[in-house]
Amino acid sequence: MPALTTRQAARQRVGQIMESALERMIPADGSKPLRGSVFADFENQAYEVGNEVLTALMEERAKLEQNAQVTEAGLCPYCTSERTYLEKETIKEEVRSPSGPVLIQRQEARCRACDGSFSPSTARLGLAQ
Repeated sequence: MPALTTRQAARQRVGQIMESALERMIPADGSKPLRGSVFADFENQAYEVGNEVLTALMEERAKLEQNAQVTEAGLCPYCTSERTYLEKETIKEEVRSPSGPVLIQRQEARCRACDGSFSPSTARLGLAQ
């Protein structure tokens, strides 16, 4: 059951987003003006770039999960039949988090016995109670 990305690729994507966010908030070029003039402006900017980085971190972490992609559908959770198969395409699902929407890629499987549809790849990527 492979992950959808490598640690190096995940770190590179998050690092690029962090660098871009930092450049928007505190430009390296001293001739570019800083945005905002009161602390509330600074705080809002920090939350904005922080949420962007946090959602990217969550997306990459979900891709690194060992059950992010499966090679077999497994047993049907509805009728326990072995007559299951994986659909060819994957679905991008939006999960809501306090930091904003997080896109998670998931596989779909179908059961030939009961015609049930289920996701074998994201059983542990559900919302916390």
